[in-house]
Amino acid sequence: GVVQCFPEVYEAARRAGIKPIYGVEAYVFDDEFPVMVSPPSINILEAEYVVTDIETTGLSTQNDEIIEIGAVKVKNGKIIDTFSALVKPQRPLPANITRLTGITNDMLKSSPSFTQVIPNFLDFLGNSIFVAHNAGFDAGFIRRDCQKLNLPFNNRILDTLALSQIVLSNLKNHKLDTVAKHLKIKMGSHHRAVDDANTAALILKHLLSQVINTGISNLSDINKIYGLSSKDVHLKSYHATLLVKNKEGLGNLYKLISLAHMDYFYRNPRIPKSLINSARQGLILGSGCQAGELFQGLLRNCCPTEIEQIINYYDYLEIQPVDNNDFLVRNGMISSKGALQDLNKRIYELGKKFDKPVVLTGDVHFLHPEEEICRKILLKAQDFHDAEHESRLYFRTTEEMLRECEYLGEKAAREVVIDNTNKIADEIEPDLKPIPDELYTPVIEGAESEIVEMTYRKARDLYGSDLPDMVSKRIEKELKSIVDNGYSVIYLIAHKLVKKSLEDGYLVGSRGSVGSSLVATLCGITEVNPLPPHYRCPQCKKTIFVEDSHVGVGPDLPDKSCPDCGSVMKNHGFNIPFEVFMGFEGDKFPDIDLNFSGEYQSRAHKFAEELFGKNNVFRAGTISTIAEKTAFGFVKCYFEEVSDEKSSYEIKRLATGITGIKRTTGQHPGGIMILPRDKQIYDFTPIQYPANDKRSGVVTTHFDYHSISNRLLKLDLLGHDDPTVLKILEEETGYDAKKISLDDEKTMRIFSSLDSLNLNSEDIGTTVGTLGVPEFGTRFVRQMLEETKPTTFSELVRISGLSHGTDVWLNNAQTLISKGIATLTDVIATRDDIMTYLIHKGNKPSVAFNIMEDVRKGKGLKPEFEGILSKSKKIDKWFIESCKKIKYLFPKAHAVAYVIMAFRIAFYKVHFPEAFYSTYFTVRADDFDASLILQGQNKIKEAMEQLVKKDKYMTSKEKSLYTVLEVANEMYQRGIQFVPIDLYKSDVKRFKITSEGILPPICTLPGLGSTAAHNISIEREKGKFSSIEDLRKRTRVTRNVIQILKDNGVLRGLQETDQLSLF
Repeated sequence: GVVQCFPEVYEAARRAGIKPIYGVEAYVFDDEFPVMVSPPSINILEAEYVVTDIETTGLSTQNDEIIEIGAVKVKNGKIIDTFSALVKPQRPLPANITRLTGITNDMLKSSPSFTQVIPNFLDFLGNSIFVAHNAGFDAGFIRRDCQKLNLPFNNRILDTLALSQIVLSNLKNHKLDTVAKHLKIKMGSHHRAVDDANTAALILKHLLSQVINTGISNLSDINKIYGLSSKDVHLKSYHATLLVKNKEGLGNLYKLISLAHMDYFYRNPRIPKSLINSARQGLILGSGCQAGELFQGLLRNCCPTEIEQIINYYDYLEIQPVDNNDFLVRNGMISSKGALQDLNKRIYELGKKFDKPVVLTGDVHFLHPEEEICRKILLKAQDFHDAEHESRLYFRTTEEMLRECEYLGEKAAREVVIDNTNKIADEIEPDLKPIPDELYTPVIEGAESEIVEMTYRKARDLYGSDLPDMVSKRIEKELKSIVDNGYSVIYLIAHKLVKKSLEDGYLVGSRGSVGSSLVATLCGITEVNPLPPHYRCPQCKKTIFVEDSHVGVGPDLPDKSCPDCGSVMKNHGFNIPFEVFMGFEGDKFPDIDLNFSGEYQSRAHKFAEELFGKNNVFRAGTISTIAEKTAFGFVKCYFEEVSDEKSSYEIKRLATGITGIKRTTGQHPGGIMILPRDKQIYDFTPIQYPANDKRSGVVTTHFDYHSISNRLLKLDLLGHDDPTVLKILEEETGYDAKKISLDDEKTMRIFSSLDSLNLNSEDIGTTVGTLGVPEFGTRFVRQMLEETKPTTFSELVRISGLSHGTDVWLNNAQTLISKGIATLTDVIATRDDIMTYLIHKGNKPSVAFNIMEDVRKGKGLKPEFEGILSKSKKIDKWFIESCKKIKYLFPKAHAVAYVIMAFRIAFYKVHFPEAFYSTYFTVRADDFDASLILQGQNKIKEAMEQLVKKDKYMTSKEKSLYTVLEVANEMYQRGIQFVPIDLYKSDVKRFKITSEGILPPICTLPGLGSTAAHNISIEREKGKFSSIEDLRKRTRVTRNVIQILKDNGVLRGLQETDQLSLF
């Protein structure tokens, strides 16, 4: 029911030079004739019904026999006659049937055979409507025996199972006993035919009255009951094949897949026939595998009229290799492989009779026969009981397929394997593309002129009406790329989103390389200024660019007064090339990623919906696959269960075989896809709920967002802690984060020492003061800081780049620095370093750009590029070797944006310590253990020592707790205390600053939970609690919560009950 492989199929077929055929094995159900096929025109109450139940020796109409028939005749809502007969089978009863029904061989030995009972039953039935619960089963056996006796059985059939599924859709299942229990019907002896028939008759009476209540009075309209019901009805579904013929068919398929997932999902995405009929143009329908409607109809021995109706619905009929369906022989549904061949022959003959091409299809689930073991492992992991049985669902060659159907004869075999497959393939248009080639962005009228005007207006506001050459040329270069490629609307959207967040009081951080764009800076999208380091006078606008190569970024420039007006100049510029963002030719799609406050993210998404319309905004879908460790576990468990020992090499080989297989779907944490108003989403992708969870309320793209990110505009509006932290810090201190100087000396010193915090390393276990500072607080980065001792903002940016790269620091830059081969300023820290270094050394910009792109993606140095660098006397050898080791490089703009946020938070740590610690713990309240931490420093240190002993065996929760304990210990060392949790003063979520110290919220008590804390908060606003009993009654908290509050002294002074004692 899914088509998520389409983009990959297209790429694979394009590379191989073959024509792909797009299609899906769908789950289809009949919503047009769910209750009756061809119902007669008669008043529902006036019709005569014979409600029947049979008991059999098994489930197969091919192999098993009827052992009992029970029936009751119903008219005008009343039972007017009954029929009951035991039937002697030709072989002894299986023991399980005796256990189920209570019928024994002794009871049957003197009973009449079916040759006597069936004619009697037909006399009883007459022209009445045949009714049964799961009528296809009962009717199939009756019809088979009638055929043996050459007797007609053409009665109309009504299925109470399907009718109950529609009318009583809220039931978990619709077994006879479940429905009877729900309707309070006494059953008698379950699994005895006449009692079950009587039960089914009473169920029918109730269901028909419900039908009549909807306004349906004539039996000819009974199937309309489905249309009047909710979409939660779960009718039986069948497999069918839907192939795409042309572009119209592709859009229709995407629509069907979407509605199957969104409106009709039940265990699987299911498509009603009426929906297919409304969107059938451009599609070719095949009858499916053994789970298809035709095969199942023949297996159930449906009447010829119904078989004809089924066949006429499809464009071609399918048969499969006999081995595919061998399980039907194993479970007794078919007597032998010969019988399976006979079934295939019958389908072939029916195809001839009704002029439908018949095709032998493979129902392929894996490529090579030896890969079957991988399928068995996956099935076993999902608890399939028959996982061990051979399925042989591999991709067969033409010769193998011809051999599979030799029993049809040479001519027919060629017809179903070669001729008909080619005829169907020829109907399918070549060069069909599952997704468009080009990018479709939403249209905002006047976006180009607005971006140009906004850019120059801000530039002149900052740099004066006569723009410096470097500024004007950079703007012209960028605007040409942005406007000429139609990307203005992307910049404008990002501008509007950031502006809205700032208006609502939340800073926004930028991610990725958007900070490489000066236009993005001037449009307020990012705070990162990519120009070379420079001074700017806020009064007279004089600008001085600094050529000194020792100064990496603007914040490192020494203070300077304006030579023209004497005002203190601002220092800006992080020296980032635009090419990193939009490519050397300036035509690369600008991927703008933004970090909103986690508190604000949903509002940002809501604002995007307001801008473009809710029906044009979709969450970016993701596909989760089986990870290597999970695959290894699956393989190991499989062989343990089947008691088979395999070498570690074989286990690893098989784990590799199932690694990367789709496991589930999800959503990007912040990615949204914007659909232009003049397009349909089905032009690009189907849609669904993440992991098919309707309760999520989120609609995602069916295709993984990577497949369509350059076809639809994707905005990454992520949630991040830093903007939330700064918002709280501003509220607590009244100090505007945007006014923090990025060259504050005391703040800078915490990245290389503890001087600014007046601490020593023995007290807190580190020589730097960055505990709790984002990007710089982890053990890994603190070690980098201790080794490099950065003193400039530029060095902090480099450390951020080094820490986020892969194979950039360890066994690379770290070694170069420790051996004195290069300094922190020299080593490759970000992708931009490669381009700027190589250009500075005299290489062509295009060569420098291409080398940067290869290295940042982990592709190393191509031989031709390595040759160019090796021949240059200006290029250091260590630089070449470093490039070859790198697997991933962080963009400088991203590092700068992160460091700006981190430096601001570090500023508050130095200058407003109480606010810093209270905010830090507020954001991490889930990891804060108040019962431990409030016991003081000694207990904290003891807990840390215990956790350190566990080392690599620490759980994720314990690792998070350890980090919190480190910061709590540091806070105590700085002379700041925690105060005990107070029933009335403690906040629900936030840590509060008081004159005595920091007051934790109630929810930080382990085991208490946010709901209990919220309830306490609401009730205490209404008035004080008179007793513990009063507290429990008003807040409805559990006894366990009361005990937690008692154990932590929160209820000290509160009496147990309100009862007064006389003594």
